[in-house]
Amino acid sequence: MKKTIDELAIENRDIKNVTIAGMVINVFLTILKIFIGMVSNSQSVVADGVHSLSDCSTDIAVLVGLKYWNEPPDECHPYGHRRIETLVAVLIGAVLSLAGLGLCYQAVEKFRTGNYVVPLKIALWAAVISIIVKEFLYHVTIKVAERVKSPAMKANAWHHRTDSFSSIPVALAVIFALYNPKWAILDPLAAFVVGLFIIQAAFTIVKPALKELADQGATQQELEQIKRIVLDVEGVRSIHAVRTRFLGPGLQVDLHLQVDGSLSVAEGHEIAGHAKRHLLEEGSGIVDVLVHLEPYAD
Repeated sequence: MKKTIDELAIENRDIKNVTIAGMVINVFLTILKIFIGMVSNSQSVVADGVHSLSDCSTDIAVLVGLKYWNEPPDECHPYGHRRIETLVAVLIGAVLSLAGLGLCYQAVEKFRTGNYVVPLKIALWAAVISIIVKEFLYHVTIKVAERVKSPAMKANAWHHRTDSFSSIPVALAVIFALYNPKWAILDPLAAFVVGLFIIQAAFTIVKPALKELADQGATQQELEQIKRIVLDVEGVRSIHAVRTRFLGPGLQVDLHLQVDGSLSVAEGHEIAGHAKRHLLEEGSGIVDVLVHLEPYAD
């Protein structure tokens, strides 16, 4: 169902508020973890701080994209601007990939030099604070993302969660290194694991976005639902050539609808209008429908 201007304004406000809150928290965690990591000689905590810094960049990407992706269609963008949201999701994935590869490279260099240092106890507190705060931020962001059905927001929410998950091996590495200095090797190992976490999250985010940019259509189940809704409309004799594609979280439908050939153009047009309205009201995530009217032949 198409959303009203007021509904879009409310959604934009909620997305903006939760993203700004997340960005402020990410700036705080970035400064905290990088500073503590350097003071406590923990490469894994510094790496975790870099991860938080990449979260800041994706927050900015969402805020910039938000300004454009709900703009109405215009002459240059007749189908609207929803693909901007998809591009933002791809950008988030690209930033994550670069951050993950960079952290893995730094960890490998640490292994190569063999310069392992036991971190101070304060490094553990930085990791614990990150786990708690970022998991909370994930739940707040994903709640808004699911309500407004925003892939970019979902990508950003999972970026928060990967930051939380990546702090777990950091905390464990610091604990073991403090328990036994011989296990200080676990610190760069944890940094490498953090990098892998980030790369995996990037793949999870980019994969569905790339499918959308390649114009992948609805699932077979969604197609059956579309056909069922249209065929239930009085006067519809048959439908065929059903085509779909995603525009952001919304689904665009293009179909050929057949009615009795003896009907007038006005009568056929009225039936097509009913079919379109039913799809917009009852279809899952359908935001636009284009109906081609044809006479039915046995």
